Amino acid sequence: MRRRGLMAGGLALAGMAGAARAQDRFPDRPLRLVVGFAPGGPTDIVGRRFAERLGAVLGQPVVVENRSGASGSVGAIEVARARPDGYTLLLTTPSAHAIFPQIAVRPGYDALADFSPIGLVTIAPVVFAAHPSFPARSLPEMMDLVRARPGAFSFGSGGAGTITHFGMELFLHQAGGLRLEHVPYRGAGPAVQDCVAGHIPLVVDTFAPMIEHHRAGRLRILAVLAEQRSAVAPDVPTAAEHGVPGAVANTYNALLGPAGMAEAAVAALGRATRQATENDEFRAFLHAISAEPVSGMTPERTAAYIRGEYAKWTPIIQASGLRIE
Repeated sequence: MRRRGLMAGGLALAGMAGAARAQDRFPDRPLRLVVGFAPGGPTDIVGRRFAERLGAVLGQPVVVENRSGASGSVGAIEVARARPDGYTLLLTTPSAHAIFPQIAVRPGYDALADFSPIGLVTIAPVVFAAHPSFPARSLPEMMDLVRARPGAFSFGSGGAGTITHFGMELFLHQAGGLRLEHVPYRGAGPAVQDCVAGHIPLVVDTFAPMIEHHRAGRLRILAVLAEQRSAVAPDVPTAAEHGVPGAVANTYNALLGPAGMAEAAVAALGRATRQATENDEFRAFLHAISAEPVSGMTPERTAAYIRGEYAKWTPIIQASGLRIE
């Protein structure tokens, strides 16, 4: 009896040791990275290059799966409901994690409670530009013109409820309640093209779809909604430089998993994300598409950043009165 007891105890200890070794080897199979937007879009482009770098660091393939729809919420719902084993991840944006959950009547997920933040991959500041025929040549002139003729001018965005739409709403609020009419488009491309063609006087998005038009003189970027000027276009002033403090709006790509992930898995993925985003080749790629890489974002700092972004947009969203059934 004693011998059998010792053998059983030894087998149990061996099983525990095997389980520990399996945890130490995380990940030991391919991972799935859900992107809540269509192939070829900016989040998909960043996601696929990031997946390559993350896979190289982890020693396992990271397979991108597009689950597009409803401002990225379709992908967010899928990951929120996934098994929290660390093998299903989400590359999200503020549209899915700061805006949509606050304007949708039934979003289908809790942006803060249903996820495990892992790391921040990149940010891109919101900017707005004018057609060359627009009478104002600078940000102060633009504010004076809009203040003198409230509601007389319009701006285009990639859609109602997007981070770029609310980025402009934030600027208008911080500038003293300026009034511009919003013209929502189905994506940034059509909005920018209509501004280049002169159909709308102003357009708001990120540097990526506008920087070449700015350099060629087809558009004039008036301001970047960031704390400091961007290396992408150092000639473009921040809104704060012209007396509009607090007008800071970024889109971002953050890596999340489902809520309830083991701390060891979150830590391992966080370390791998930081290593991937600090890779020189990856950072050069981000600069080339007018995005800004980030460094040193631990899971804890990423969680704080996402909570801060969510809270920042709450009063702007409430003031807009925008709701989606």
